[in-house]
This record gives sequence, structure tokens and C-alpha cells, in this order.
Amino acid sequence: MKKYDYLIVGAGLYGAVFAQEAARAGKKCLVIEKRNHIAGNIYTYNCEGINVHQYGAHIFHTNNKEVWDYVNQFAVFNRYTNSPVANYNGEIYNLPFNMNTFNKMWGVITPQEAAEKIEQQRKEAGITEPQNLEEQAISLVGTDIYEKLIKGYTAKQWGRDCKDLPAFIIKRLPVRFTYDNNYFNALYQGIPVGGYTKMVENMFGDTEIMLGTDYLADKEKYDAMADKIVYTGPVDAYFDYKLGTLQYRSVRFETELLDMENYQGNAVVNYTDYETPYTRIIEHKHFEFGTQPKTVISREYSAEWQQGDEPYYPVNNDQNNALYEKYKALATEEENVIFGGRLGEYKYYDMDKVIEVALQVAAAELK
Repeated sequence: MKKYDYLIVGAGLYGAVFAQEAARAGKKCLVIEKRNHIAGNIYTYNCEGINVHQYGAHIFHTNNKEVWDYVNQFAVFNRYTNSPVANYNGEIYNLPFNMNTFNKMWGVITPQEAAEKIEQQRKEAGITEPQNLEEQAISLVGTDIYEKLIKGYTAKQWGRDCKDLPAFIIKRLPVRFTYDNNYFNALYQGIPVGGYTKMVENMFGDTEIMLGTDYLADKEKYDAMADKIVYTGPVDAYFDYKLGTLQYRSVRFETELLDMENYQGNAVVNYTDYETPYTRIIEHKHFEFGTQPKTVISREYSAEWQQGDEPYYPVNNDQNNALYEKYKALATEEENVIFGGRLGEYKYYDMDKVIEVALQVAAAELK
């Protein structure tokens, strides 16, 4: 007799949703997690009363009322609205590109003036069929915004010159002819009061969890413990990279506790010049309107992923997508394994989408 109905590999958001739904259906689950903490990349820890987002800024936003109602069972959300700013060599601009940005950039006042300025720069650039990211960006927002707010940041983020990046990466850019600094157009937005870790802990409830446990290091042993596996790790690692390695971008953080109340006045500041080595600075207390006497900041550096690094963003170009399709075909042959989440499906997911998909998969599986 197997001891568990489901073995869930990975204690992140997807695993937490599945565990919660399985428990409600009367199923017994064991969760094993390679790291020494739950909550995956949305893990937060307390430092001087400040909830620090260890793996980068996570702002919950969704238009899906079902998902919003679901997460509100496990946490109280505050009213945080994502309004990042860009620092270009000491010049501060609002993001996303909006009337505040255009006024600072060109001194224009009305939406018509701003639209005319962008159109003028588009025409001057003379790009009809964009061949790369640089040409695509200029054709969408003109040369000034591209040079100051896109070029350096994107080159740092991807580790390549914008001329060497495909145009499809930015098919659309958010351009708003209003004075609205809200980055997301989502109906529901906020941060869990007390941090994400507490929310995920509430989702797991009484489910048994083993931390610091590497599933792939002793796969046969763990497979024998449950009827079915829910696997949220890298899909290529599951198959021992036998078809090749999928590519990711990774991120490195330098986090500091500072003996001051307020370092930058905003939770997220992007550094869009190429010379500044980091892409942005996160000041964590502002996610929860903190009044602590100290503050915690994290400088974020984009990096080429190597095996052993934490994979963050799948590089969904034609080559990687074709390789993933081969792994996906292998995955469908694994009758007792459900592959899910950002790594299991080689897909960039916002948090609300992870929850939505996990709920759908759980409903189909547990019916």
C-alpha cells in the first residue's frame, strides 16, 4: 500500500494550491521541497519587521474574481498599487509610459501633443518592417523613450544588445495617454499583509512537508510513496536533460539592511542606463507602507543562467520552444505524473495564472 495519494514536488504556489484542493477532497499528500523553505520564488522573510521578497518583487494582480476570492481565504491583502519609476542617469520618469513620462521627456501637456511627438519620431526613424527589438521599440514609442527607458534596461535584462534580440519580445508596449501611474490594469491588486510565506503556509494547512529534500536525487524511493506525482520542478531535469538543456535567464540579488527610514521613496526603481550594473532596486518596506526606523533594499542583477543557478525566466525563442515540445511529448507518456507551474511547463506565469491553472488541473484530477 502506498502511503500517500499524491506526492507534490515543490512547495511553491502551484504545489500549495494543489495540496489545498487535494486536502479538501480528502486526499493525503506529501510535499517535498529542495529548498529549506516553502513558497518558492514568492518566499518572504522578516527582517527588522520588514517582509523581504527574497527572490524579487512580487505584486499580486488579477482580473479573475475567482482567483482573487480564492487567495483572500488565506491572507488579507493591502491596497498596494504598483507604480514603478525609472532612473536614467539621475532623471526620474514614471512607468508605464504615460502622460507624466511624456511631460518630463518633452514638456508636452496634452495627449494629442504626446501622440504627435511619438508619431513624428516614428516617421523620422523610417522603420516599416521591424527586424529586431530596437527597431520594434522605436516604431512603437519613438527614439527618445527607446534610448532612455528601454535600450539599456533591456540589454542588461537579456545580456544582449537590443539589435541582437528578436522583435517579438516587445510586440506591444504599454503606452497610456493619461496621467495614471498604475502599472497593472488589473481590477484586483495588492500584497498579503504579513508576507507571502504566511499566505502559502495557510494554503498548505496540515499537509505534511519535507524541506531540503531533492526528489530527483532519490526518485524511485519517493515515487514508491504515492499513487501519483505532481511535479513542479524543471521539466528537462526530470528527464535528466537527455534531449538537451532548456535556457533561462537568472537573477542575482544583493540585499542590504540600511540604518535609515527611507532609501528611495518607492518600492521599485528601474535603472535604465546601461552603465548601472543592476536593473533595479527594490525597497521592501514600501510594499506594506512600512514605518520601521530601518529599511531593506535589494539590488537586482540579470544573469545568464547556468546549471545550479535558480532559473527565473524561460527564454521562449523558437529553439527552446521546439525543445520544450519534445520534453512535453515525453511528459505526456508519464501516466502518473502531472507537470505544472513555471518550470514544469517552461512558461512565464504571473501568480494569478499559476493559481488559475492549478485550480483547473486539481478540479479535473480530483473530480
